[in-house]
Amino acid sequence: MNRIITSILITGALFLNFQACKAQTEAKLNVETVTERDGKILLGPQMLTQFDNAPYNDWFGKEYLEYSVDAKSIAELRNHNWDNISMTVFVGTWCSDSHREFPRLIKILNEINFPVEKLTIIAADRKKQTPGGEHAIFKVEKVPTVILSKDGQELGRITESPLSGYLERDLLQILKGK
Repeated sequence: MNRIITSILITGALFLNFQACKAQTEAKLNVETVTERDGKILLGPQMLTQFDNAPYNDWFGKEYLEYSVDAKSIAELRNHNWDNISMTVFVGTWCSDSHREFPRLIKILNEINFPVEKLTIIAADRKKQTPGGEHAIFKVEKVPTVILSKDGQELGRITESPLSGYLERDLLQILKGK
């Protein structure tokens, strides 16, 4: 009888510990803060829906709508096997390069039906640092930084702006191993 009670107590304690850890993780998602220089900014892991909110939706929506994708590159990206590919994007909601490139990237990902669950968005401060230290793990020095990974191994990255002038073309180059 004592073993059963002990097992129940241990299971209950583990469950409560799991829930506490889960709550802490969820509490760190979608963090927004206010700085004297930039006003509202996002920090750390973010859901894409955060960019539907003011003040981010002003620059995000405008750039998203105005960007014309490169149809040829989009067609090639649509045909790519994305099964083991994930993408991590570091942005600065205070950064003009992020204001330009991040909405374009999301438009491209929507055009190719990239699975949103394979996209991680992490917002950094002006020092390009993140509360959870992800910037150090990924060695991020500039924003935006787009990192493509396959089975957990980095394939390549786009830093600040695409070399070709088009994110979709640079994404293809990374996927082709160039």
